[in-house]
Order: sequence, then structure tokens, then C-alpha cells
Amino acid sequence: MANSNFAPAICILAALLFAASTIASSDGPFIVAHKKASLTRLKSGSERVSVSIDIYNQGYATAYDVTLNDDSWSQDIFDIVSGNTSVSWERLDAGTVLSHSFELEAKTRTVFYGAPAVITFRVPTKAALQEAYTTPILPLDVLADRPPEKKFDLRLLAKYGSLVSVVSIVVLFVYLVSTPSKSSASKASKKKR
Repeated sequence: MANSNFAPAICILAALLFAASTIASSDGPFIVAHKKASLTRLKSGSERVSVSIDIYNQGYATAYDVTLNDDSWSQDIFDIVSGNTSVSWERLDAGTVLSHSFELEAKTRTVFYGAPAVITFRVPTKAALQEAYTTPILPLDVLADRPPEKKFDLRLLAKYGSLVSVVSIVVLFVYLVSTPSKSSASKASKKKR
């Protein structure tokens, strides 16, 4: 009988210890990183890849010796045009953002599947380096044949512009005639009194 009284107390104590350990671990840095890549077609028939990585510290403590390494860009497919694929910072304070960008030029036509970049950082309360990963990027269809983008066609405006303006004027006239004005509605309510 005595053991059954302690079972709920032991469960509650275990839940409190688990909650306390979760709260204690949330006092450190919490790194969230977002990686974006966009393609830009150059007139010379080549294509550039612009990569930007934003690193957010959503935790309550500073992360030290922060290093970003994005070595997923194969040298057989890409040449670095500007920037570096790896960079280091001394610290990342709580609630702040670090941004890094670089640009690559494509050498071969392929569909490229990039891996997430790796972020390592040090927490003063732990001896081992901590790791975080960026979000992955969508597959990039590098140097693919794309149909040219159509801008707004001025021929359509010249052909149908007058028709659109006449229809707009008629609709506006019907709306104004069918909608009573506020002043006439207030005058009608005063006459009824």
C-alpha cells in the first residue's frame, strides 16, 4: 500500500527534473541558420550563383568562435567569383544575426543538390564544439535551357486599352448611379422623423 502512494510522487519528481534540465539547457545559445541560393543568367551564356547565409542566435547566451563552412560547392562545377565558402567570427551575441554571402560561376550544365552548411561554435559551459546546420537549398538547374521571360506586352495594351477604359467608365457610372449618397440618405431619415 505504501508503494502505490509514492508512484505519483515519483512521476511528478521525474517530470520536474526533466523540465528543469530542459530549462537549464535552453539558457545557452540556440543557432538557427538559413541558406539561400539564386541563379543569375549573364548575357555571355554563363550563369552565376549568389549564396547568402544568415545565422541567428535565438538563445539566451553568447556563442563564441563561430565558424561557417559551406564546402558543398564542387570545384568541378563552380568557380568562386567573390567571397569565401568559409568564414569565422569571434562571437554571436544572443538575439543577433550574422550574414555571409559569396558568388560562384557555373562551369558545367547540371542539376545541383547542395548540402546544408555546417556552423560550429563554442559554449563556455561545454568543452566540446557544438554544431548546427543551415537549411538545405532547393535543387539548382544550372545552365539549363529556359525560355525567355516575357515582359508586359505593349501590343496588348495598344489593342485592348481603349476597350478596357470604356468598360471601366461604364462600370463606374453604373456604380455611382446605383449607390445612394450619404447626404441623401441622411436627409431621408430626417424627413421621416
